[in-house]
Amino acid sequence: MKRLITLVLALVMCMSLAACGSSDSDTAKIKEKGKLVVGMTEFEPMDYKDDAGNWIGFDADMASKFAEKLGVSVEFSEIDWDNKALELDSGSIDCVWNGMTLTDEVKSAMDCSNEYFNNSQVVVVPADKADQYKDEASIKDLKFAVEAGSAGESEANSHGLQVTSVKDQASALMEVASGTSDGAIIDYLMAAAMIGPGTSYENLTYTVRLNDEKYGVGFRKGSDLVAELNQFFKDCYSDGSMKEIADKYKIGDSLIEQK
Repeated sequence: MKRLITLVLALVMCMSLAACGSSDSDTAKIKEKGKLVVGMTEFEPMDYKDDAGNWIGFDADMASKFAEKLGVSVEFSEIDWDNKALELDSGSIDCVWNGMTLTDEVKSAMDCSNEYFNNSQVVVVPADKADQYKDEASIKDLKFAVEAGSAGESEANSHGLQVTSVKDQASALMEVASGTSDGAIIDYLMAAAMIGPGTSYENLTYTVRLNDEKYGVGFRKGSDLVAELNQFFKDCYSDGSMKEIADKYKIGDSLIEQK
């Protein structure tokens, strides 16, 4: 009998050790492969390339810092924004971290971090025509460029506006600058960084705000990385490093306190 009990205990111990060594948590998997793959698009001031071709921006800097905390490297993967949930579910990326608006659709498809930025969707038009477009009634007949799968596209559709879907928000701005579209609907934070005097689009400006919204980071359903990132956000807010990075990109006023 003693021998049988000893064998059973040994078997239980082996099974426990095997379970510990084969954790299914996303954190464990990322540490095992040695990198965090971040799905994103080019979106200044959140994710964009510097002159040397390196990804920078508030989200890029925070993602690199988070990967460092996990003890892994970071890899940025440009994705089709309209397919972000599919990219995540397929395992080709580990998270969607790119100034992502927490819409009902996003929250139903992913587990999301705490809100970390205030934002809104704004109407961008040529500066010399801005006086004509000061409210929603004045823009109803315009043709807008919007990023496919974006909050801007959803907001335009909800207001019954005419839209042309393009690859990303930068492409939407190019449509307006070239005269191909009457206007664009993009994130306020991007508009504040990329248009107006001293920018590449100094002849564009933004007028009507269509809504108010929040940013978050998306992970696969059930991922333990959500709790890891929320704690990371809280720590970075408390030590001032989150605000320092936001101020670096001149968007500190829109940062949400992390509690």
